[in-house]
Amino acid sequence: MKICHYNNNQAGVVVGDQVFNISDALIKAGLARQGYTMLEIIDALANNPKAMDIARDASKSGTSVALSSTKLLAPIQNPGSLWAAAANYYAHRAEMVERVGSANKAVVNKDDLMAEFFLKTTSSIIGPGDTIILPKISKLVDFECELCAVIGKRARKVTEDQALNYVFGYTICWDISQRDPWGKGIHNTRNIRKGFDTFSALGPWIVTRDEIDEPQNLSIKVLQNGNEAMTAHTSDMICGLREHIRFLTSCLTLRPGDLITTGTPAGVSKLRDGDHLKGTIEKIGSMELFVKNEE
Repeated sequence: MKICHYNNNQAGVVVGDQVFNISDALIKAGLARQGYTMLEIIDALANNPKAMDIARDASKSGTSVALSSTKLLAPIQNPGSLWAAAANYYAHRAEMVERVGSANKAVVNKDDLMAEFFLKTTSSIIGPGDTIILPKISKLVDFECELCAVIGKRARKVTEDQALNYVFGYTICWDISQRDPWGKGIHNTRNIRKGFDTFSALGPWIVTRDEIDEPQNLSIKVLQNGNEAMTAHTSDMICGLREHIRFLTSCLTLRPGDLITTGTPAGVSKLRDGDHLKGTIEKIGSMELFVKNEE
C-alpha cells in the first residue's frame, strides 16, 4: 500500500493513477482526530489493525481524485527523529576523497561507522515537486538520494533478525549536502551542512513494508536534467538497514514515525540554479525536485 500526504493535509492511498482519501474514514472511526498529523496516521496504521482495515476498504470503495491533479506533500513532515547514515557506501567514500579531500579510512568495525549517524533538521523537510534553495554562502551543494525507512513500532534493543518487524514502510530521502565552506577539515558540521531549509526532501509516498520483502535488493537511479547521474543498488551498503536498527536501538528508543535514511551511493553531483532532479527507487516510485539560487 502506498500511503500519501496530499493537498490540504489529507491522508490517502495511491492506487494506480488515483488517490483515495483515508483520513475521513479514520476520523469517523475515532482512529484519527481533526487536525491530525501524518505521524499520528502512521502510528494508527502501524499499531491498530482496524485502522489498516479501514485504509484498505477506503482504497477500494472510497472517494478518489486523479493523482495527476493532486499536490503531493512530504509523507511525514514532523518525524520525531530523522537519523541519517554517513559514508555508508564504499564507492561514495572513495568519491568524497577526490571531491572534498575526505579521509577514506578503512571500516574496521561497523558499529564505529554507525556511530557517525547524524540528525537532520525537520525544518528542512520538503516534498515532491518542491524546490531546493541553494544558500548564497555555498559554492558546492550536492544531491544525495537514499532509501529511507519509516519506523512503525516503538523499538529498543532490537536484534537484526527482528529489525524489519519494526519498520512501517519505505520512502525516498534526498539528503542535500553543503560541501563548501564547512565540509573539509572541520568536524561535527553535518547537522548544519545538511540542515539548511529545503535540504531534506521526502516522498513521493510511503510504501508499506509488505510490498518490499528485502530493502537490500533495490535499485536507485537519479536523472539530473534528464541525464543519468546516479545508478546504484542497496545491496552495496556497508551497513544494511537491519544493522542500523540494531545499532540505533542499542543506544536509544526509536518511535513510530522516526526515520532512518541509509546513506547515499556514489554519483553525487553539484546542484546549480535551474536544475531538475528525478530520483527513482525500485518498488517505491519516482520523485522530482527543482533547484534555485537563494534570492
